[in-house]
Amino acid sequence: MIEAVIWDFGGVLTSSPFEAFNRYEAERGLPKDFIRGINATNPDTNAWALFERSECTLAEFDALFAKESEAKGALVRGRDVVELLSGDIRPEMVEALRRCKARMRVGCITNNVSAGAGAGMARSEAKAALVGEIMALFDHVIESSKVGIRKPDPRIYTMACEALGVSPAGSVYLDDLGINLKPAAALGMKTIKVLNAGQALDELEAAVGFPVR
Repeated sequence: MIEAVIWDFGGVLTSSPFEAFNRYEAERGLPKDFIRGINATNPDTNAWALFERSECTLAEFDALFAKESEAKGALVRGRDVVELLSGDIRPEMVEALRRCKARMRVGCITNNVSAGAGAGMARSEAKAALVGEIMALFDHVIESSKVGIRKPDPRIYTMACEALGVSPAGSVYLDDLGINLKPAAALGMKTIKVLNAGQALDELEAAVGFPVR
């Protein structure tokens, strides 16, 4: 029996930052997924990993990312990437969160950085306020930049389940990245890879057994 639904934030409750990355790349004549390729190189020790664990400052990340991108063939400043992180809210996913909250525990695990405002790394006061309202719906939120652990480290999923008072087997976890879903599934969680809102909500309804829209 499902007792809790645990959500990623960016790419699930908001549009994917990868869409913004691709627009940035197209505008500057860079290969598609150039930024993702940098983030996937040495994924546990690169600039992105350090920043999400709050092991470097924004200024240090800016320089480290520039160095890594230049080694891949084009200089991209880390500050430019940070500006692209805050996606657009998906209202239908927020409504699903509200409906789940009315019946069970809800939590959030987000890999984020100490930039922008709040867990969603908003770049405006209005966006920060909206993200704050969504974050207030969760019974518990785990931010990588605050706990010093980031997905896909299995410990972060265990932390979420313990904080919510549920077992992994009694939880559903939604994320847009397969690499973040694998350790959750290995712990026994029901996982949903979010490709788009409609598909994700179909799978979520099947998992929890009630309408979420």
